[in-house]
Amino acid sequence: MSHDHSHSHAGHLHGHDHASSDNLKVAFFLNVAFTILEIFGGIWTNSIAIITDALHDLGDSASLGLAWYFEHLSKKGRTSRHTYGFKRYRLLGGLITGLFLVAGLAVVLWKATTRLFHPESVNAPGMIALAVVGIVFNGAAVLRMKGASSLTERIVSWHLLEDTLGWFAVLLGAAAMSIWDVPIIDPLLSIALSLFVLWNVARNLKKVMVVFLQSTPESFDLKAFEAEIHALPNVESSHHIHGWSLDGESHVLSIHLVMNETATREQIVQTKQLVRNRLEPEFKHVTIDIELAGEPCICPSAE
Repeated sequence: MSHDHSHSHAGHLHGHDHASSDNLKVAFFLNVAFTILEIFGGIWTNSIAIITDALHDLGDSASLGLAWYFEHLSKKGRTSRHTYGFKRYRLLGGLITGLFLVAGLAVVLWKATTRLFHPESVNAPGMIALAVVGIVFNGAAVLRMKGASSLTERIVSWHLLEDTLGWFAVLLGAAAMSIWDVPIIDPLLSIALSLFVLWNVARNLKKVMVVFLQSTPESFDLKAFEAEIHALPNVESSHHIHGWSLDGESHVLSIHLVMNETATREQIVQTKQLVRNRLEPEFKHVTIDIELAGEPCICPSAE
């Protein structure tokens, strides 16, 4: 019986984690600065679309701060109670970001719907000025988050990109209202932006929950993997194959391989190496248990 563990690319991952934390820190401070400006701007222009985004960004700021904290915490090494380290804490940032936004946007949708039936005049030139500033701030944050790979970063990137596109929409709507007296455009913009954000939040929250529920990574074809493993020399069967992800990037897999009872030590070592080669670099933590044909499984009741 033998156990094998693979822990590669540690230096690369550490560098990436540091960049992730820096990206979230920059996004957090940009978001806080602009949120303060936006709250006063929304009151000044009497725009429900801008107040909508201000509330959205307020939730973003709070969740970004927590995401930044959890990203930093995730770098801690393993302990006797956290044997995989703290990587799963990164998911909390993405989950909290999404839940904050869902709650905030539900309130915004209610307010915008009310304004839809009772439109109010807005300060269109002021909206145009704020929209330009919003495009600059959010555009800079989007560029900073370019190439993000963690689930938390992806959720943040989506929101920043949506914010930038949203401000383009506000700019066009304000330009239209500066020409024509159609204040209903403002709440319509708010509702459209809210629904668009909610749709993408739901998609990303689903990805976070899939990782929390320890589903097999989407990129991994378990049936194809089993077929390849069973085709290896001296391998008779396999069982107890479990694959999951710690944080959407660092994947874990354990497998019990049943080999021919005549297999030599060299053949067993070679087979383990072939299995590792098939799983790397996608899986960072691999455990391979070898059983010879006729040998009882060490955990027969487990699934």
